[in-house]
Order: sequence, then C-alpha cells, then structure tokens
Amino acid sequence: MTRHAHVIGDPIAHSKSPVIHGFWLQKLGIAADYTAQAVIPSELADYLAQSRQSAGWIGCNVTMPHKQAIIPHLETLDPLAAKLGAVNTVIRQDDGSLKGFNTDAGGFLEPLLPALEEKHLFRMARILGTGGAARAIIAGLADKGFTLVVAGRDPAKARALLDELAPHGEHHAAALSHFAEPTDFAFDDRDQCYDLVVNASPLGMQGSPPLEFDWSHAPPGSVAYDIVTNPMETPFLTAARAADHPIVGGLSMLVGQAAIAFEKFFGVTPPRQDDAELMELLSQ
Repeated sequence: MTRHAHVIGDPIAHSKSPVIHGFWLQKLGIAADYTAQAVIPSELADYLAQSRQSAGWIGCNVTMPHKQAIIPHLETLDPLAAKLGAVNTVIRQDDGSLKGFNTDAGGFLEPLLPALEEKHLFRMARILGTGGAARAIIAGLADKGFTLVVAGRDPAKARALLDELAPHGEHHAAALSHFAEPTDFAFDDRDQCYDLVVNASPLGMQGSPPLEFDWSHAPPGSVAYDIVTNPMETPFLTAARAADHPIVGGLSMLVGQAAIAFEKFFGVTPPRQDDAELMELLSQ
C-alpha cells in the first residue's frame, strides 16, 4: 500500500507543492506519492468522503478557495488553525478522524528565525494586505514581539484583524494608499532595531498590478519580504533591492510551510541541506 497525499484547490495546476514534496520524497527514498488534485467547492465534501475510504490516503494540503470551507468537515483543529480560522494542512489521525493545521505562520517565520534569535530593543513590521495570508503573518509576528502596522484598502478591516489576532500591544492600522507616495519622514536611530516590510497581498503577482509602495516609508536596513512566488522577484522586491534593503522571496515561505506539512504527512524531517537544489528546481 503506497501512502499518498494531495494538494487540493481550484485552480491547482500552478501549485509548486508537488515539486517540493516529490523532491524530498525522492531524496529520502520514501515510497509515497504527493500530487495535485483539482477540487471545486461543490466537490469538497465528496473529495473528503472518498479520500477517507482510501487506505493509503494520509491527508492533504489545502489552498484557495477551501481554507475556511474545509473546517466543518474536520473532527479537530490545531489551536493555531482555530485561532486563524483557516486550514492549509489536513492529517488523517490513527483513529481515522481528520485534524486541521495551519503551517503558514511557521513557514513565513522560518527564513526570519536567525535574525529573530538575536536581541532587539524594538521590532516593527509593516504588513501590506488584509487577506487570508495576512492573518497568519499578523499572528506570527505578534507572537515574536513586533509592533505592527497593517495597511489595507479598508483601514477598518486592518484594525479589525489587529483587534482579533494581536489584541495586546500598540499596533496600528493604515490605508494602503498612505505608502504609495514618497515621504520625507526622518527615522530615528535604528541601531538594535529590526524592521520588516511584508507584501501579504497578491499585488505584484504575474497578471496582477504591482504593489505601490515607496521605500522612503521604510527605515534603513528594513527587510523586504514578498509572499508572492510568481515572479520570484516582484517589482516590490526589485525596488527594495535598489534601495539597499535585504530581500526575502515568497519561495522561502512556500518551502518553509511545506517542510512543516511534510513532517506531519510522512513523520520525517525533509532534507533541508538540499534547499539550494530545490530552489533552483522551483525557479525553472
């Protein structure tokens, strides 16, 4: 009996998850399959019912538009998934029940962990976007001691997310348009401070308009992090690089969250020493 897992969504053909999990399975010599399966909203319940009947099915990753819709079909939720109200990983338990997890926050934080292990007098993150990805990012950064500025087209929605997910601390909501025009704001000394600017929106994705962010709004040395994976370097990151900011691309988050899911699926840590080879494969 070959164990197998899927990534489900609609659409799903663009997903890089089969490449990532397939790469790790091959490197570790594990006889298992991980494939993409298109599931439209009206077929979600049938997919889960049929999968439960498959002896080798161990679970699935979940992408849009099912991250919230799948929750009523699960027996239990991990506390973080319950807090975020979104599931991106489903694991079949030993008793046959289904448990939902959210690995987005852990995946997002992974490339930042070496810096976050250092001591800082102050940490601030500007999070641009108020969609589903922003929820995980807000929760993850609030737990790491960041003061947050969340910007969206609707500042009231940004404020509501902060009140729900980061109720402690002096966080701020802003209009996304505030960051589009240059500013002459004079930043104070950022020694021993850690600043982060995150594009948590789909703006800049291939086929979408770019994110309008003027880098005069970011303190010197701020890390630019874009969760968009296609293109690998968005206009947001290109502008950040030109302004001498270190950058983190969306593939880092994608691989990070996949690594957490892989361990839950297959019970082993993926071979992260091969990340450079995997990134090259994903860039093709």
